[in-house]
Amino acid sequence: MSENIIKNRSEILFIYDVKDANPNGDPVDENKPRIDEETGINYVTDVRLKRTIRDYLHDYKDKEIFIIEHREESGNLKTKEKRLEDFNKNLKEIINRCIDIRLFGATIAVEKNTVSITGPVQFKFGRSLHKVDMTYIKGTTVMPSGAERKQGTFTERYILRYSLIAFYGVVNENAARQQNLNLTEEDIDLMLEAMWNGTKNLISGSKFGQMPRLLVQVINKTANHYIGELDKFIHLKTEKNDEAIRDISEVKIDLTELLQILRKNKENIERIKLKVDDRLICLSDGIEKNIYEALGDFHVESLNI
Repeated sequence: MSENIIKNRSEILFIYDVKDANPNGDPVDENKPRIDEETGINYVTDVRLKRTIRDYLHDYKDKEIFIIEHREESGNLKTKEKRLEDFNKNLKEIINRCIDIRLFGATIAVEKNTVSITGPVQFKFGRSLHKVDMTYIKGTTVMPSGAERKQGTFTERYILRYSLIAFYGVVNENAARQQNLNLTEEDIDLMLEAMWNGTKNLISGSKFGQMPRLLVQVINKTANHYIGELDKFIHLKTEKNDEAIRDISEVKIDLTELLQILRKNKENIERIKLKVDDRLICLSDGIEKNIYEALGDFHVESLNI
């Protein structure tokens, strides 16, 4: 067993933005960006973030991923049953080889027994820090859609002009230990790298335009301790109406309450890992401040990603 098995609970705050794109389409609503109709807030599911992480770890870090598209030689997608055969239908082998199972868990049927693994890493839905402006875009294609057609067809999609999204998550050391998942510090570091670089590398028609802005991991030293809801302690400041925001340069992130709650819990915090985008402007008590300086009384490590 690795000496780097996680022993401490940690909390994750991740902020990224999207411009002229669709961060998470709803397949039952014309693939529109997901928006809370009551508040005008854009939300992104935890499944979308986990997909980003899985794809990056598979495509860029050559990690074994269980829940991902795998195809047979015929070109057909592998069923879950066929996928299990890749691991000799051995649950321990699946856990040891597949980083996404160690992180997020899964429900797996092995030898007619259904095993439900609760993922030690869980995220709430991400939510924008402001109301968003959704726009309907229509265009044309050069190629006709059928032999009988003489000209190209129309294309249509929904995008957000801008959305600054905050995710909050927890790494639960108890869930990892109790299920013998052997989740390591290296696994978590790879996941953080995937959150940052995977978000930036979603260069597709609907996702191109996403940029990571802030990633914070608060690692606790007191058993079972965590603050909770770190995303509720950050606030967006802008001189524009929410729906008129178009760029990260037009907003500032007020960290005053976050810094206060971290200091209140300082005796329970072992260290803080941090990555900040150069274009993000942060405030503390109304003054622009470098976040590393603001956290100067903590043990802060820069995430090398």
